[in-house]
Amino acid sequence: MSRVITKISRQKRNQERYNIYLNEEYAFSIDEAILIQYSLTKGKTIDDLTVDEIAFDDEIQRAFNRALSFLSYQMRSEYEVHQKLKDLEFGEAVIQESLQKLKKLGFLNDESYSKALLETKKKTAKKGPRAIQKDLEKKGIDKNIQQQVLHSFSEDEQLEIALQLAEKAVRNENRKTPSQMKKKIQEMLVRKGYSFAIVEQVLDQIELSKDEDEWTEMIAQQGDKVWNKYASKYCDYELKMRVKQALYQKGFPIEKIEMYIEQKEQDSG
Repeated sequence: MSRVITKISRQKRNQERYNIYLNEEYAFSIDEAILIQYSLTKGKTIDDLTVDEIAFDDEIQRAFNRALSFLSYQMRSEYEVHQKLKDLEFGEAVIQESLQKLKKLGFLNDESYSKALLETKKKTAKKGPRAIQKDLEKKGIDKNIQQQVLHSFSEDEQLEIALQLAEKAVRNENRKTPSQMKKKIQEMLVRKGYSFAIVEQVLDQIELSKDEDEWTEMIAQQGDKVWNKYASKYCDYELKMRVKQALYQKGFPIEKIEMYIEQKEQDSG
């Protein structure tokens, strides 16, 4: 069945959409791009099959426009855009067509997106390859693209960033023993996504030694906490052994511990 376009009017609320009237009755609304694509003009005759094609293409255009709006705030992966359109209740066929259009026009490119994500995570979050790979997986990036992008993150660059993190940690935690600091750096770098090989190289290069005054200050601070903790439960020999064991586990040299306990006994005596 064929009908004639008797009126085309632009919508007041959305200037990019037009209302189409067939045989003097409102039939449907379409995007301006679809109006141009089908060369729709007043007096043109269209059949039901064409109307269905127009409706499908208009739905694709609507999905395309929503995706563009979503992409205008920041770069997104194909998976993220797909999920957004799915949440907006577009059909799968429409989503796939709009994604292909976005990719063809250069608005959607998982390789470019992955490279940008890698640089952002390196510079702002100081993340290592393993953590960045998890971020890429969450964004639905293909495994081949993941490996290709992560391969560009050289070991030298990883070591440089990991050393920066370790040096900052040492500056901020200057009252920890080398043993405590080593453990903290290990845990932090592994959590950040660096390999054990990188962690070992960092620990080999980072300066963790303490001078005499620093040891004295540290054991006075940490020792008093340990002493007060156990003094309420133990006394004499058992108290000294508990304190000695706790401080030794924290990485204090045994001679420093002996001196500290001796001083505490003199103070309490």
